[in-house]
Amino acid sequence: MRITLVTVGKIKEKYLEQAIAEYSKRLSRYCRLEIIQVADEKTPEGASSAVEEQIKEKEGERILSQIREGAYVIALAIDGQMLDSVELSQKISKLGIDGISHIVFVIGGSLGLSSRVLKRADYKLSFSRMTFPHQLMRVILLEQIYRSYRIISGEPYHK
Repeated sequence: MRITLVTVGKIKEKYLEQAIAEYSKRLSRYCRLEIIQVADEKTPEGASSAVEEQIKEKEGERILSQIREGAYVIALAIDGQMLDSVELSQKISKLGIDGISHIVFVIGGSLGLSSRVLKRADYKLSFSRMTFPHQLMRVILLEQIYRSYRIISGEPYHK
């Protein structure tokens, strides 16, 4: 299985880079992982909702340009489906059984995802109704993908 994370913006904190590197190394046993970072747009202080939409559209175009035809796209969105770890592992496993060989997880920037990206998504996944920093969300997502593969493989995982 190929897993791609398409994310907006660069990681700025060293500790997050280290956590991402650690989970990437752990995941290499289970899948081919690729992390693609697209440039974020600067949001002016007090930007209008129209300006924010333009920013999301620009970031969305960059995201969509990185998604290959035939990939199964899971967008992280507050209004998406909430799954527990076992349910996420079952989703990933079922996609593989159904012949899907490439899953793309999309994490938007600080303003979220454009409507075009959400329309392209095959599935919307929510980790919480709370808002998390998009940089930290990468670590959380990688940990959950790693946990999913441990569950799929019948290996112990922290409950």
